[in-house]
Amino acid sequence: MNVRRLVLDVDKALARPSILEIAKAIENSPNVEGVNITVTEIDVETVGMNVTIEGVELDYDALVRAIESTGAVVHSIDQLIAGHRLVEGVKRSR
Repeated sequence: MNVRRLVLDVDKALARPSILEIAKAIENSPNVEGVNITVTEIDVETVGMNVTIEGVELDYDALVRAIESTGAVVHSIDQLIAGHRLVEGVKRSR
């Protein structure tokens, strides 16, 4: 499957690793064309982040290994886009 975008829910300890370290590890993974890390929550011990990764034929397992090698933890896949092109979600009206 040609995974083009992953949005991951990632947590890290407050002090380490830095967001720069996580971004570098992701960027060094195969086929990554871009990464966006947005802090969504900070508490006494942890920082919650949405990590958006785009590329062609992204390897989810390699990305998890890269992120976890820094000391951060992947909790879930919040979005996955696959195929020949990126398809943005369309908001449904009810």
